[in-house]
Amino acid sequence: MSTADPRPATLADAPAITRLLNEIDRIEIGRPETDQHSVEADLRHPETDLTRDSWLAFDDGRLVAYGLLWDESGGERVDIDHYVLPDHQATGLRVLAAMEDRALAKARANGADRAVVHLHLNARPTTDTALLAERGWKTVRSHHVLRRALDPAADLPPTPPAGVRVRACASEADRVRVHELYQRSFAGHFDFQPRPYRLWLSDIDADGLDWSLVWITATDDLGDAGFLLARDDREAMGWIRALGVLDEARGRGLGGFLLRHAFARFAARGRDTVGLGVDTANATGAPRLYGRHGMTVHFAVDTWEAVLG
Repeated sequence: MSTADPRPATLADAPAITRLLNEIDRIEIGRPETDQHSVEADLRHPETDLTRDSWLAFDDGRLVAYGLLWDESGGERVDIDHYVLPDHQATGLRVLAAMEDRALAKARANGADRAVVHLHLNARPTTDTALLAERGWKTVRSHHVLRRALDPAADLPPTPPAGVRVRACASEADRVRVHELYQRSFAGHFDFQPRPYRLWLSDIDADGLDWSLVWITATDDLGDAGFLLARDDREAMGWIRALGVLDEARGRGLGGFLLRHAFARFAARGRDTVGLGVDTANATGAPRLYGRHGMTVHFAVDTWEAVLG
């Protein structure tokens, strides 16, 4: 057995990366849930220089570890994805060490004295977290991926609350409005990074998005006050990527209405399951909202942090 030095990824590596991530999915959550187009979107992101921000490690031609780094902050905060098969921890550490070095260099190039690096891992990951802890990593947040079964006979379009309207995102002006609502409603959330419109479009893989599954809700007195961004390109389930309501509009049932609206649309399209991710410490009460609407935990994800410099 021989392990080659890590090399950068290219778009042509997307099938091999997808196979690796689905192998890890089977170990961690019991079934494959990674789609190749999602991998390709990550590799195509305009802020990622694959020659310096990606790593692939092979053992006798088999991909066993993968890393991707990106910087949304322009400062000290840097994000990484890191995946390794259980019996290749030493190789995974080689990739991680290279990613740490690159993250610190990236932060310093931004003018920061240190790098604060975040990594999201399944709560029961293939990565040996004891090895992370030895390098100074620690958990700082937990998220849940939730899911709910759909029934076209029961999940019917909801009646909007009094004085509330909903419309699909049908124009460029609507897309700009969703971006504004996204930035405002998530501004106080953990790890939120403000993003200009064009980069936000890349973040959400706008080129592959069905904009008819993005909705804006408005009230008579406030105008546009909330949005839901969903996508139907995951094989495993329909997916709600983001749901946001402005602070001044909370408590009026807009979030629940948008959620039921999405359930009905997905059910009508023949989907039997819908999912989303939520910060378990979300201060707006989102976990309780989702629980009241029948969503249950599929698996848990921890945010790991390292401060380098």
